[in-house]
Amino acid sequence: MKTVFLSTALAVFILSGNVCRAAEDSRAQYPPWLSNSYIGFNIGYVKQTFTHVQLERGYQASTIENPKLMVSVTLFGHHFNKNFSAQLTYKRPVHWVRYKNINGITSEHTVRTNLASITGRATAPIGSLFSIYAEGGLGIVTRSGFNLENRNIVKDANYPTMLLGTGLQYRLSDSLDLQTSIAYAPPNKSFMQPHTFLVSSGIVFNMRPLSAEKVKNIAQLGVIFPKNLVQIGYATNTFGTGVNRFVSRAKIFWGGSHEVTHGVTLRYQRNVFHTKKIFSLDLGVSAANWRGAKNQISFYTFSLFPQFRFTLIRLKQIDLYLGYSLAGPTYITKTITDGRDIGQRFTFQDLLGLGWYMGKQRHINMEVGIGHFSNGNIFPQNPSVKVPLTFTVGYTF
Repeated sequence: MKTVFLSTALAVFILSGNVCRAAEDSRAQYPPWLSNSYIGFNIGYVKQTFTHVQLERGYQASTIENPKLMVSVTLFGHHFNKNFSAQLTYKRPVHWVRYKNINGITSEHTVRTNLASITGRATAPIGSLFSIYAEGGLGIVTRSGFNLENRNIVKDANYPTMLLGTGLQYRLSDSLDLQTSIAYAPPNKSFMQPHTFLVSSGIVFNMRPLSAEKVKNIAQLGVIFPKNLVQIGYATNTFGTGVNRFVSRAKIFWGGSHEVTHGVTLRYQRNVFHTKKIFSLDLGVSAANWRGAKNQISFYTFSLFPQFRFTLIRLKQIDLYLGYSLAGPTYITKTITDGRDIGQRFTFQDLLGLGWYMGKQRHINMEVGIGHFSNGNIFPQNPSVKVPLTFTVGYTF
């Protein structure tokens, strides 16, 4: 495995050397694969009623709390033309279903259910500002149940289904839409899963191609956004995991029930888009070696990831930024560490950090951050991995 790790590290440096030879800088314009794409966020009322039916025969709960709020995140969508688009979405309740005091035993148990989907969407305009759409496609329902007294009381579930929906959009600008939508997934008798009915509203950000004049004006500002960044880092729980707990409680980031004591990371990031002064988008690859907190079991992760960077302060010799990375597809070499099942070998990497670039050309980089690995509940088992404070140094070119 060490050979694999070193080979990946070498590949990262070779890749960075090849990429940096790009002849012209057009990063103020959306790259072709992002142009006419979109992301979105909705929140609204959900009807997904769990009852005693989901419990094994002979068990009753004194109270069942069903969530009333659900979020729907469009992770990525693309407009193929004015009338058709396709999108990848993720839906989950704000709070999980809770069964309390089963058979008189004072206890509380959660049932986690989420819905991922790939759908096609047909859109028709209504005047110049409104449009209506209908969508349909494949959904994947994942449910994580619970045990009591060594018995499986609510079973796990993971199955394909159909997702249907419709909605109304209002164009605020070329890049922003307001939308109200309805989504429906049917019940499944085999898994005792109730139907999902969601009415929600939110916002859509469209990445329309920018005008040549706007791109030229951004380029002429001369603000430095480093093209390539190579980082090496060391993670350690010497200082505890207080930062992880704080951002998790504040709902800014995620925690995790499985901890690592330390790790070594190698990352390469390539900037593909930036605005005038603040926002930039990088694409990155990373390889890391981690060691579990309890049994000191070693495992590796290999990730592709987007990096959203917000440069909040620009001074003469230093720029300070906030970095946030979500849902980076990851291969993890072990699924059982410290005696716990952490799911499948496919998971996602999330990163949160504060960093700075130094020097006249901003060649020197330093960063402090935390991390998280989770499969997003697309598999029933998902204890997730908490990565403590990680200190990185880097070089840009």
